[in-house]
Amino acid sequence: MEKMETIVTYLEMTDPADLRPSPEVPALALLRADGSSSAVQDVQARVGAPHGWRSTARTAGDWAAHLSEHPRRQYWLVTHDGEPAGVANLEPHPGGDVEITTFGLVPEHVGRGLGGYALTLALRQAWATEPLDADAVRRVWLHTNSNDHPNALRNYEKRGLRPYKVQKVRKVQAGTD
Repeated sequence: MEKMETIVTYLEMTDPADLRPSPEVPALALLRADGSSSAVQDVQARVGAPHGWRSTARTAGDWAAHLSEHPRRQYWLVTHDGEPAGVANLEPHPGGDVEITTFGLVPEHVGRGLGGYALTLALRQAWATEPLDADAVRRVWLHTNSNDHPNALRNYEKRGLRPYKVQKVRKVQAGTD
């Protein structure tokens, strides 16, 4: 058995004025989608595959259960020239919080200068989300971990998100012999 340590970093933005937008990429957009669509599920699996996301192995039944457990979650496709390039999922929580539960680009769009503007669009949409039980969104937050893309944390911080908690998580994996 091998022990692996993952570093999880939680980040937040408490004022929309803190957003430091990336330069605009005119062909990049967010498109609201139904979480049960195969496009959302396929793109999310492609985004997460290089990083070991659990969503990459979800069956149709797993997706149905996931959707019923998170009825308020919003699913957004990041599109580039009209083609799916990534995902940004948002979930409002009590107290005016909106969590970005999923964000990323599919591998063929990584490294093309799209991530900063895609995150800018996702953060703007999070601030525009209708809060559950508050007059306005008061905080947008997310978490990332050391298994995510190496530039993820840097992109979050460059857009104005601030770390508020760092946690070490130990996982035990079976050997590969």
